[in-house]
Amino acid sequence: MSAKIMFVSLGCDKNLVDSEKMLAELIEAGFEVTDEPSEAEVCVINTCCFIHDAKQESIDTIIETGELKQKGRLRFLIITGCLATRYAEEIKGALPEVDAILSSSASDELVSIIKKLYKGKLTGKSISKPIDREPEHTSKRLHNTLKNYAYLKIADGCSKHCTYCVIPSIKGAYRSFPMEDILKEAEDAVKKGKNELILVAQETTIYGTDIYGKKSLPKLLSELNKIEGLERIRLMYCYPEEIDDDLIESIKTLDKVCKYIDMPIQHISDDVLKRMGRKTTGKDIKNIIKKLRKEIPGIVIRTSLIAGFPGETEEEHLELKEFLGKFKLERVGVFTYSKEEGTPAAKMRPQVLKKVKEAWRKELMLTQQGIVFEANEKLKGKRFTVIVEGKLPQENVFVGRTYRDAPDIDGYCFVSSERELVLGEVIKVKIEKTSGYDLIASEV
Repeated sequence: MSAKIMFVSLGCDKNLVDSEKMLAELIEAGFEVTDEPSEAEVCVINTCCFIHDAKQESIDTIIETGELKQKGRLRFLIITGCLATRYAEEIKGALPEVDAILSSSASDELVSIIKKLYKGKLTGKSISKPIDREPEHTSKRLHNTLKNYAYLKIADGCSKHCTYCVIPSIKGAYRSFPMEDILKEAEDAVKKGKNELILVAQETTIYGTDIYGKKSLPKLLSELNKIEGLERIRLMYCYPEEIDDDLIESIKTLDKVCKYIDMPIQHISDDVLKRMGRKTTGKDIKNIIKKLRKEIPGIVIRTSLIAGFPGETEEEHLELKEFLGKFKLERVGVFTYSKEEGTPAAKMRPQVLKKVKEAWRKELMLTQQGIVFEANEKLKGKRFTVIVEGKLPQENVFVGRTYRDAPDIDGYCFVSSERELVLGEVIKVKIEKTSGYDLIASEV
């Protein structure tokens, strides 16, 4: 078939990987991909529903896209991803403009579903498979040619069951992907010009425990480190209680592994952590931070925090703020607690008022802003390696990132150069000044 298909990917980087694999399958099946809504005959929306705002964005996108069926060439609207998995029946009843609903675990049925829609042979709107089934995707992906990096999804699902999280009920239990498949996907990405790979999963630190009987992330990092043409390997979503000496040694000694770790801690108060169902304590978190900094000089630690968890008190909020001021983590994202139906936390009392949650979030972010701005000032005069990601023609400066920054969530390094730099080029720079969260540098 040669129908034109528009693909919309919402939510996290893990969703993006799934989208890129579905796109590759569509192209292999003979479909044409378009970014122009007016040209599309089929639209596929890969949805998210991790928190309320993500859920609302998915619903709004479905409604807006559905209007194209009256205005343009659009014939079929297909929904997949987390929202489709969690709310299939609700979507069928409330959004008649949707023609097919595929659960995340059934996303490999997409090509077949589109063909059935065109033939008028689709029986029922909702197509689902067991949540812990892994779709039969290949390592083929349609990579964004305008980016020098790619996300590498090494596992799916989660078995932690934090009290605020819906992921286990949507994605099923933790499932590591075979190492040989991951390495093949990584090699393909590098051949296509990606020189930074960012490892993602609901949790990366326990990779391999289910299929190899032991933590195998250090082994995976060692194998990835051997790939020619690869410059950086970046680790995301490392739970603090699972960071062990072997992983620390890998980050410390493997030259392509960034001295950077994303370690979501959510809070520092023991009582809040216990209510969250987290498997660690405030003391444990502080100890692992100290150990990481001692063993890996120059390491950048990123974390995420939740403000206004049910039952959180002013004292517990101030404890978290004091922790930030003392430990001065390099990168922090703060989110207000989102009450998700079906989770234990949704039934906890008292629920913190929305205005209080937002006030606490702003207070924590202001504290962190001061920490980052002060730390950036100390980088003046220092030299770093930067990978070029683009150019701002009007400013006549190039955009890149040092090892200290992950794409989309951290800062950038704006570089002036007397020559024309190209996407993915690796250069040495000297930091001249700062601009908020960003660095201003010149090539050396």
